[in-house]
Amino acid sequence: MRTKEIPRYMTLVQTKEYLNIGSYNTLYKLIDKGLKVSVIGGVKRIDRQEADRFMQSMIKED
Repeated sequence: MRTKEIPRYMTLVQTKEYLNIGSYNTLYKLIDKGLKVSVIGGVKRIDRQEADRFMQSMIKED
């Protein structure tokens, strides 16, 4: 999926594709570790920029 095809505020399905993860379990683990989710009227969205920031913050330096 190309970045321009992905909206700024992604559904959980789009977020899984964007982050190249295969299961909702993995996505929910990232959410538990601090990936922020917006919930409006029961609809969950993840900001693409927040997903990038979160993944960058998870980089481990040896």
